Amino acid sequence: MPKQFLEAGKIVGTHGVRGDLKVQSWCDSPEVLCDFDTLYLDEKTPVTVEKAQVHKNVVLMHLKGIDTVEAAEALRGRVLHLDREDVDLPDDLVFIQDILGFTVHDRRTDREVGKLRDVLTTNPAHDMYEIKTTEGRLVYVPAAKPFLQEIDMQAGVIYIESIEGLLE
Repeated sequence: MPKQFLEAGKIVGTHGVRGDLKVQSWCDSPEVLCDFDTLYLDEKTPVTVEKAQVHKNVVLMHLKGIDTVEAAEALRGRVLHLDREDVDLPDDLVFIQDILGFTVHDRRTDREVGKLRDVLTTNPAHDMYEIKTTEGRLVYVPAAKPFLQEIDMQAGVIYIESIEGLLE
């Protein structure tokens, strides 16, 4: 069963003297984190986002009731979560946290490759799947067509179609 609350970012510091926070976004882009009116501390404590904007590589955020640098400093290191019900996700996209640990099956060789260990989002063209093979090696597959064929959420399987040399 998918988790209701997903990690969205981490409070990494303060900004100014009015209680603004610096948040490292774990979303596809920092702008995504700015779209939420409510986030959650510890997956259960709702906090109201009064304003948020991207500044350099972080999100500057002001939460209702956090009006001093001391109050903001007390939140340093805390993780902010979002409620999946607040996200309008297109049908062809999935939450990364929902597919970690899925079995990866190669249709070209008709064999299990291994388990999805991570999704690297640093490539501007497309994400990369980091797969721990059944032999214990790490291999990387572009999370894009024609390599990515299908994600079966019910079965917990990602179907890929490799090319010769990609996984060897």
